[in-house]
Amino acid sequence: VVDADGRSIPFKALYGEQKAIVVFVRNFLCYTCKEYVEDLAKVPQAFLQEANVRLIVIGQSSYHHIKPFCSLTGYTHEMYVDPQREIYKTLGMKRGEGNNISVRSPHVKSNTLLGSIRSMWRAMTGPAFDFQGDPAQQGGALILGPGNEVHFLHLDKNRLDHVPINTVLQLAGVKTVNFTNKTQIIDI
Repeated sequence: VVDADGRSIPFKALYGEQKAIVVFVRNFLCYTCKEYVEDLAKVPQAFLQEANVRLIVIGQSSYHHIKPFCSLTGYTHEMYVDPQREIYKTLGMKRGEGNNISVRSPHVKSNTLLGSIRSMWRAMTGPAFDFQGDPAQQGGALILGPGNEVHFLHLDKNRLDHVPINTVLQLAGVKTVNFTNKTQIIDI
């Protein structure tokens, strides 16, 4: 993988010494990925430190897109890219949309039409009209480490199939987060 400064880091170094939640996104222009990463940004660093878990997002574009995507989403945890999609391929992450569109992530807020228009607009107004990776590539989520231990693997079937963040946090032993913007009413 490559970091925001263009330095190559072995993938295994991300989870070799410490448990890590690793989320692979389709691409940095994908509206569902943007909304998912916006919610990942709400996971407090203190929750991760308390559980001794790293939170990592991996995209499949050039490393030049990491800092703008972090700025756009408010994401401050670790982010890398796999520009040749080598890890995506090794893990068996599929290309193309699956037939089952009924699965919908609770983190996707936009409807398909509006989200797609926003993605295209970001592509057209971005530097060099760059699509930032293979638009057909699907992502997934893993919980790895320390060492070669795989605790959880979810391969996305389509752009709406992101695993709920609280599910992954719970499986990794991290406190969950309230992602709703609604005020909670507590009956006493």
